[in-house]
Amino acid sequence: QVQLVESGGGLVQTGGSLRLSCAASGRISSFNTMGWYRQVPGKQRELVATITSAGNTNYADSVKGRFTVSRDNAKNTVYLQMNMLKPEDTAVYYCNLRGIVPMSYNYWGQGTQVTVSS
Repeated sequence: QVQLVESGGGLVQTGGSLRLSCAASGRISSFNTMGWYRQVPGKQRELVATITSAGNTNYADSVKGRFTVSRDNAKNTVYLQMNMLKPEDTAVYYCNLRGIVPMSYNYWGQGTQVTVSS
């Protein structure tokens, strides 16, 4: 089975930066999309950023210009560099791995807490 492990969460002041990492292990196709979603208690989980194995990225409007998603295909690892953090960014951040080869799959990490103090 595939396992995703996030790291890098923590407490940071408004305007500060954090770098999240997520390492995937197991049998993983070379063609996939990895990314980050976040969730606040009482609200639905929302997209933050994704990146395909080809390097195509997608960002939520709320984080464009502040966050950068990247990946190391050789290590099956995805990163999220978060700059100019705001209190509204406070959430549990979940790593995601999905694809359709050889069949459809969708895996999630356990999540890492990011707290931005005002």
